[in-house]
Amino acid sequence: MLSKSIETALNKQIRIEAESSQVYLAMAVWAEVKGLEGISNFMYDQSDEEREHMLKLIKFVNERGGHAHISELNAPEVTYSSFQEMFELLLKHEIFVSESINELVHISLQEKDYATHNFLQWYVAEQIEEEAVARTILDKVNMIGDDKGGLYLFDRDIQQLTVNSAAQDLSGEA
Repeated sequence: MLSKSIETALNKQIRIEAESSQVYLAMAVWAEVKGLEGISNFMYDQSDEEREHMLKLIKFVNERGGHAHISELNAPEVTYSSFQEMFELLLKHEIFVSESINELVHISLQEKDYATHNFLQWYVAEQIEEEAVARTILDKVNMIGDDKGGLYLFDRDIQQLTVNSAAQDLSGEA
């Protein structure tokens, strides 16, 4: 059975994951309108993945005797001055999500809720990977700068982007 404070914290994370899905969706739309199909497809996939993270939390809350809440969402940015700015905002957002997950882990340990703590370890590893991917993409975008040819090649290649994070190396998956 979930304590009220853990249920509240998990419901806050459900909203954050839903908003993360919206952030990626807005970025996908913007990239698609700019004619960059590779980046938009990558972002659409990431949006779906964030929604899956939300659903996993919803199921966990409900299975543990809590009540998952679906709440209003803050609207994401929908236009960006550049792809560099978009990916900078993405990295900043992923760091925010990691901090939120870490706070959840902290609360679960304070309350000695080891089932929730164990459940959250997947999210900890996932966030290590999400930040690594965001940093890798931003590094590549920064290397490209204003080079249109480089952006074209990056757009083509992003679908094959793989990042081996430390979390993957430790668990064999992520």
